[in-house]
Amino acid sequence: MNSATTQDGSGQRRSGRGATLVMACLGVFVAYLPVTTVSVSLPAIQRALGASTSQLSWVSDAFVLPMAALILTTGVWGDVHGRKRVFQAGMALCALGAAISLSSDSVQALWAGQAVSGLGAAALLPTTLALISHAVPDHRERGRFIGLWAMSLMASLAVGPLIAGALLENVAWRWIFLLPVPVSLIVLVVAAFRLPDSRAPHGRRLDWPGQISAAVAVTAVVYGVIEGGADGFGEPAVVTALVLGAVAAVAFVVVERRSASPMLDLALFRSPAFTATALVAMISFLGLIGFFFVLSLYFGMVQHLTTMEAALRMVTVSGVSLVAGLPVGRLMHRVSARVLITTGLVVAAGAMLSLTGVDAHTSYGSIVWRLALLGLGMGAVLTPMTASAVSSVPYHLAGMAAAGNNAFRQVGGALGPAVLGALLTTRALDALPGRLAGAGVPAEAGDRVLDTAREQGLGAVAGLDLDAATGPALTALGDSFLDGMRLCLTVSASLALLAALACAVLLRPAARPTPPAAPATEDTSARPAPVPVS
Repeated sequence: MNSATTQDGSGQRRSGRGATLVMACLGVFVAYLPVTTVSVSLPAIQRALGASTSQLSWVSDAFVLPMAALILTTGVWGDVHGRKRVFQAGMALCALGAAISLSSDSVQALWAGQAVSGLGAAALLPTTLALISHAVPDHRERGRFIGLWAMSLMASLAVGPLIAGALLENVAWRWIFLLPVPVSLIVLVVAAFRLPDSRAPHGRRLDWPGQISAAVAVTAVVYGVIEGGADGFGEPAVVTALVLGAVAAVAFVVVERRSASPMLDLALFRSPAFTATALVAMISFLGLIGFFFVLSLYFGMVQHLTTMEAALRMVTVSGVSLVAGLPVGRLMHRVSARVLITTGLVVAAGAMLSLTGVDAHTSYGSIVWRLALLGLGMGAVLTPMTASAVSSVPYHLAGMAAAGNNAFRQVGGALGPAVLGALLTTRALDALPGRLAGAGVPAEAGDRVLDTAREQGLGAVAGLDLDAATGPALTALGDSFLDGMRLCLTVSASLALLAALACAVLLRPAARPTPPAAPATEDTSARPAPVPVS
């Protein structure tokens, strides 16, 4: 084995820590860049491709879904075959996916490009954290490295809207996918020479039954939620998908309990700290990614802002989160993770509830403080959440814990646009007839608006020519959208408060894991040791 992969040789490991941190931060930056660049561009994509609301949901979920479904598998691949190889594969897939999206001329081609990029991100997220965990075994020092990793993630979310806004002011929407191509290729080349490799100190094998059941469960549930919001949850295809998802989830639990080399060792959940951070990761990203999806449509459909104007508002959330991450990283050794995460979630919930008071004419100054408050809350959550998940388990399970935490985060991220998009569409369509009548839109024009909204999506109404009724119809559309958005914000705030309660109850200081004192030999038949109960 290469000297960089051994558990001793602290001099070699220390010399490679800087390169590992830089590569890991660039990897997570590239992995998350499509999240907000695409979110802020959704109105432009909808206009250019004539996509419905459910099709727009799939633009986001085509990227997030492979991340959620395959992130555990790529974590195992890294443990077995070397994390450097999986990291390089992830960078190559990100470049390829961005290139496909860059050349797409239909919503289906865009889905394909997003899916390939999502595969790359699935390889990068657990691998980057596992590389850091290997390079920095001391939990206190590792926490600072993970803080920088988390800040890189938030930096990606912060600059994404600005990149998209600047490009869409001057060129076609496809060019938002340009930046990941050269960045991924450059990182790929540099990593070949500078990135130390590592593997799991305990032998692992690919768990195909677990992988298949997990992928089916996540895909079926997300498909059922998206299509249920568009066509109704009583449709046979939707019911079948949701039932299939539930059965596959049960099968995953059964398979993992019996597997000699589980993809996700269920013993991890004996640690209340890991359980709490998994719940927080899923719920917080469901609300955050779903919030970006809804907010982008609000700025485009209701306030009729340009892409750059919308980007400057949306960047407030991730920008403040990035800035807040700096002091939070230092506070982690003085203030417990439970206090930081719980407080952050309560602040985020309050911010989302305050946003229920916005309307079509809310000024920039009135909305920006609410977005900044949300960013402050999320900034207090991300770093301690990730660090707690990795530090709550024994050293040799840090890679699996990182992959598991990322998997729950991505499941939440995949469900975010699906759940909130379904809630938004359902509530807005229910409110639209009353809003049209209240705005004085004639019955014939109102029926045309309703038919268009139901068949082609809410955004398609803006393209209708209703003569004198056009203005009142668009006002009614905006008001019905606000009804749906307020429901989404209320649900997101409630979920954040639920996550805060879970964190306050479950997250307790755990015994600090210690790295092994001597080099660990790989034993492909060895099963990871069970996690001690916190």
